[in-house]
Amino acid sequence: MPAEQSKPLASRVQELVELYRDPKASVAHLLCDQHAPDALAYKVVGTDLEATDLTYGRLRTESERFAAALADLGVGPGDRVATLMGKGTEYLITLMGLWRLGAVHVPIFTAFAPPAIAFRLKGSGAKVVICDAAQQDKLRPGEDMPADPQWQVVTTASQAVASAGPLSFHAILAAQAPGWSAAVLGGDAPIIQIYTSGTTGTPKGVVVPTRALAGFRAYAEFGLGLLPDDLYWCAADPGWAYGLYFGVLGSFTTGVPSLLLTSGFDAKATFEVLARYNVTNFTAAPTVYRSLRAFEGLRPQVTSLRCASSAGEPLTPEVNEWAVEALGVTVHDHYGQTEAGMLINNHHHPELRGPIKPGSMGTPLPGWSLLVLKNQEDAIAPDGELGRVAVEVKDSPLAWFSGYVSDPLKSAEKFAGNGRWYLTGDAGRRDQDGYFHFSSRDDDVIIMAGYRIGPFEIESIIVTHPAVSECAVIAVPDATRGEVLEAYVVLRPGEEEGTEQVKSIQNWVKTRYAAHAFPRQVHFTEALPKTPSGKVQRFVLRQQRREQMTSSVAAAS
Repeated sequence: MPAEQSKPLASRVQELVELYRDPKASVAHLLCDQHAPDALAYKVVGTDLEATDLTYGRLRTESERFAAALADLGVGPGDRVATLMGKGTEYLITLMGLWRLGAVHVPIFTAFAPPAIAFRLKGSGAKVVICDAAQQDKLRPGEDMPADPQWQVVTTASQAVASAGPLSFHAILAAQAPGWSAAVLGGDAPIIQIYTSGTTGTPKGVVVPTRALAGFRAYAEFGLGLLPDDLYWCAADPGWAYGLYFGVLGSFTTGVPSLLLTSGFDAKATFEVLARYNVTNFTAAPTVYRSLRAFEGLRPQVTSLRCASSAGEPLTPEVNEWAVEALGVTVHDHYGQTEAGMLINNHHHPELRGPIKPGSMGTPLPGWSLLVLKNQEDAIAPDGELGRVAVEVKDSPLAWFSGYVSDPLKSAEKFAGNGRWYLTGDAGRRDQDGYFHFSSRDDDVIIMAGYRIGPFEIESIIVTHPAVSECAVIAVPDATRGEVLEAYVVLRPGEEEGTEQVKSIQNWVKTRYAAHAFPRQVHFTEALPKTPSGKVQRFVLRQQRREQMTSSVAAAS
């Protein structure tokens, strides 16, 4: 039985709410300046697995310079500044600099292709985009990028390409002196504008206010159980909500030393970093743990790990059968979303820690009140009944989401009972012990390796392929990634099926949306299942595919 929320924990939640909603709240002060200058902010580990320490003192000085540089570019409080950057010191300086100025961060995942990048830049009204050398070509004028964009480009490349007209990150930084004062804008001021995927329409903009930091810190303290002497490593990409909210902001709110690996995921390197740097608190998507489990090479012994956590998709039981022996700890499954932060966890905090129930995402984070609503009516479902996982807003002081940017219809769909309940969009049940069990998403959103992918976005790309008439995209279970995409395609008259056509469609998605989000299989069909009104029934395709896969397994056994 999980521990009931104690009065000290409830008092701590209230302290955090008051701290971050204060009209005099300053983001740069709360995340950086209040920490001791010689305290370690980040241990930045390069591709050679050698580390460079970034102190809060250096972060403050460099971010003061960068805030001044942004101001010279015409950026002021409330203006949007996008990042198309990998993990590294320049990235951390950029974030702290724009928040010091009072600007709003627009994260863009580095795997995105130009159309997805352009959508977010145009939609947010970004004034500046900071990019790495590897991303710079994506911002060149072309089919998707305007010749005269509303944004200026700043590149961390050692030498800016003159034809593209970018400014040098290091040059504009060096031209400024430190001393820029931290903006004081209060708890309602926006700090992030991030985009989340859905099943229909384009990605939706979510504005995160300063007061949301109360929930991010509560999760760091209660869910992750961060302690002052931890070395914390969040392996999630900060181009997405979890990596940004709880990798970057979670560590900055607490001041707990963190680790940042600049390279992409590699199982051998992950084991090496965990062991060499004595990481004590680690969190990653289930696909990372499954990949570590599948690694067959020699690995160093991991001896310092105290806590391991998982988020982004449901954690499957075989991970913990392996983790206790390989990592020395049990992995705790956690649940949340872009519009709220983390909501339900198998908490590491000693007052909240309870038995791990396989398949359960845990109990509500203090500061959130969760329940299950009936499927067909706005009424609370009894324990054990499958329904809609929802938040009781009036009893959730950490709640901050009020709606999507310029989308009142989609915003209204997130609430029920005249605003009484916030709907997570996920189906599940609560058992008699208060544990929540995830069942499925209410929509068709695909979660692959922890990344949320809206099928509509992929379908919108595929149908622009010259050979395609119609298509539908579904999720199919995958042992490593959790889910992968598969597409059902109706070709135009005269077009031929075959391997080359499949490769052409896959590459079309890779170059026009994102390299990670292409359909692993393309099924050609004469027609798609539809409702009488013409809406594609993805659930029919999912059922057909499950039956095919089950038959294949049975035939092979």
